[in-house]
Amino acid sequence: MEITLAKTAGFCFGVKRAVDQVYEQLKQNKPIYTYGPIIHNEEVVRDLVEKGVRIIETEEELAALRNGTVIIRSHGVPERIITLLKENGLEYIDMTCPFVKRIHEIVSRESVHSHIVIIGNPGHPEVEGIRGWSKTPAVVISTKEEACLYEPEESQCGNIENFVQTKQHQPVKQGEKNEKHICIVAQTTFNYNKFQELVEIFMKKGYDINIMNTICDATRKRQAEAKEIASDADIMIVVGDTQSSNSKKLYEICQQECARTYFIQTGRDLELKVDDTVRKIGITAGASTPNNIIEEVQNYVRSIF
Repeated sequence: MEITLAKTAGFCFGVKRAVDQVYEQLKQNKPIYTYGPIIHNEEVVRDLVEKGVRIIETEEELAALRNGTVIIRSHGVPERIITLLKENGLEYIDMTCPFVKRIHEIVSRESVHSHIVIIGNPGHPEVEGIRGWSKTPAVVISTKEEACLYEPEESQCGNIENFVQTKQHQPVKQGEKNEKHICIVAQTTFNYNKFQELVEIFMKKGYDINIMNTICDATRKRQAEAKEIASDADIMIVVGDTQSSNSKKLYEICQQECARTYFIQTGRDLELKVDDTVRKIGITAGASTPNNIIEEVQNYVRSIF
């Protein structure tokens, strides 16, 4: 039996940086808050809460806070949240991933003269944070249909769903240039291949487009490695929280390559049924999965054989 663990499995740089900072701040013996769960992993969040970290879920709760240290998670936040913290004189530590921070800077700069399109998952905290740095309403697009129906004029509504069922795109005639400026950025953990597919649709529209591939390189490598391992495995295991966007994308990629792909949060969720035909098992994990859970899963698989 061959068991292959992805080299890229587990905490990415931005997540490890944020989580380590929270544990470090706990040593200061003062009230510690995170604006939203520090990462999308129930096990880690539960441990931090048990150690005294309090989670602020809403902007209203944050506005009512008068003391303590607030830690901004790696997903980042809208500009108005940073402004609120400063105006209220609250101590805060901004642990936004540097790669996400770069997108904030791009959107803030480009939105002055361009329509902003964010290719990512609507409602995801990273995407909501990115939208919050645009000077004008930004549109979030995640499907081919939405990309095909997109028109720059509609970006002022800030929501592609408001017209996706009624507005039909009229392609630009060959040789005719459309003088509408669009800046496209991507959620750092978006599926790399899907991003390319959606960008190709935009390229055919004839707009003046500035494409910024802001998918984190670690994400791209993680997805490529997961695909390679899954293509040669009899069973593939993806370890990650159900709320983790990058973990769910790993599952989608692996499932396309290996029919017997499992998506689990911890080793306790895994119930493997193997037979004599199983020779290779692959394991990968999302960027918010700690090493102890990965090791737990790996040891469980080994114990079966």
